[in-house]
Amino acid sequence: MSSYLIKNAKIVNENNVFSGDILIENEIITKIASEIEATNATEVINANGKFLIPGFIDDQVHFREPGLTHKANIATESRAAAAGGITTFIEMPNTVPQATTQDLLEDKFSIAAKDSYVNYSFMFGGTNDNLEELLKTDPKKVAGIKLFLGSSTGNMLVDDQAVLEKIFSSTDMIISVHCEDEATIRKNTQEYKDKYGDDIPVKYHPIIRSEEACYLSSSKAIELAKKTGARLHVFHLSTAKETSLFRNDIPLEEKKITAEVCIHHLWFSDKDYEEKGTHIKWNPAVKTENDRLGLWEALLDDRIDVLATDHAPHTIEEKDNVYTKAPSGGPLVQHAVTAILEKVKEGVISIEKAVEKMSHNPAKLFQIEKRGFIKEGYYADLVLIDAEKPQIVSKDNILYKCGWSPFEGTTFSSTITHTFVNGNLVYNNGVFNENIRGKRLTFNR
Repeated sequence: MSSYLIKNAKIVNENNVFSGDILIENEIITKIASEIEATNATEVINANGKFLIPGFIDDQVHFREPGLTHKANIATESRAAAAGGITTFIEMPNTVPQATTQDLLEDKFSIAAKDSYVNYSFMFGGTNDNLEELLKTDPKKVAGIKLFLGSSTGNMLVDDQAVLEKIFSSTDMIISVHCEDEATIRKNTQEYKDKYGDDIPVKYHPIIRSEEACYLSSSKAIELAKKTGARLHVFHLSTAKETSLFRNDIPLEEKKITAEVCIHHLWFSDKDYEEKGTHIKWNPAVKTENDRLGLWEALLDDRIDVLATDHAPHTIEEKDNVYTKAPSGGPLVQHAVTAILEKVKEGVISIEKAVEKMSHNPAKLFQIEKRGFIKEGYYADLVLIDAEKPQIVSKDNILYKCGWSPFEGTTFSSTITHTFVNGNLVYNNGVFNENIRGKRLTFNR
């Protein structure tokens, strides 16, 4: 096992920024102090005042393996995640085959154990007819349950109200939901198809997958969670209106209903469709500037608890289709941290708050064991950031298998220089240690 001493870092942890050193031994942070003396057995990294943060825990990604590996796979996307400062991911069940049995779920864990550069867990996919299998899910070894209450890539729509109520009533595990009302979307889609055929201008995407569709579904899910006492986590809020459904008057640990927002809904608005087209077509849709600002407000005042990416790559050929044939989703894990750091530089969010939403809160919300904080005794999942080293996103430096990014041409002010996963230096200034693999998450439940 390697031992590292990180010196002269600007450490960001638990709403505090302080200068200090960190000693890493046998995967674990063993000492944090203002100054630590080096030993012969320790490799010293002088941070020279760079920010040191706990690795981003991304609670929603789609790495496309198995079955959709022409778009991405666990090896390529976890590699990109490591370069982007994401040390842990939770992946969704809408692969081929879908992870809707325990055996199929374990198949994905086996792939990750062999190929993932960072730490990992997977969600079990609920359907209209797999409750018995769902209830076999081990809460100490699996992140949670995922339900699609609106159709998306790899349609896993759960639309039987009796089944939904049974699932909500039967499990203590976190139920994470994609909320869009299917009837509203189908009605709106047909209206625009009648007018434009398949080549609907993409600017109508947020009108087809509308505020109404999102709010109707989110409010119903929350009503059901309150009725049944279920532990509900609402993924990728996209409207300001939905943020009114969530509380900020109690600590996260006491919340039974929580919310997430994704990078793209904080960065883009409907003004960007003209330039970016289907490259920023997501479900739920990127909506208005007022929605974008409302989401920021809710993130900052703690109605929204967690930041995520919803990393969902498709090939550029797939994305460049006409509206009805272009799939929704885009790649984000390599650039999520630097995008948020840009908002730190602009004064939109403090770096302490960003770390709370990217690292601390996902660890708390999912009760992840010994991760998400810079603490003695915790796994050394750590990221060094040079806030004075700009980078331009271009095809030459994109690591996603799909080879493109919605941020192409963007200059970010910060660069990830080092990423540690379980105390191992997996990424160092553009160079990967190809021998490092992440660990399966365990949960304190």
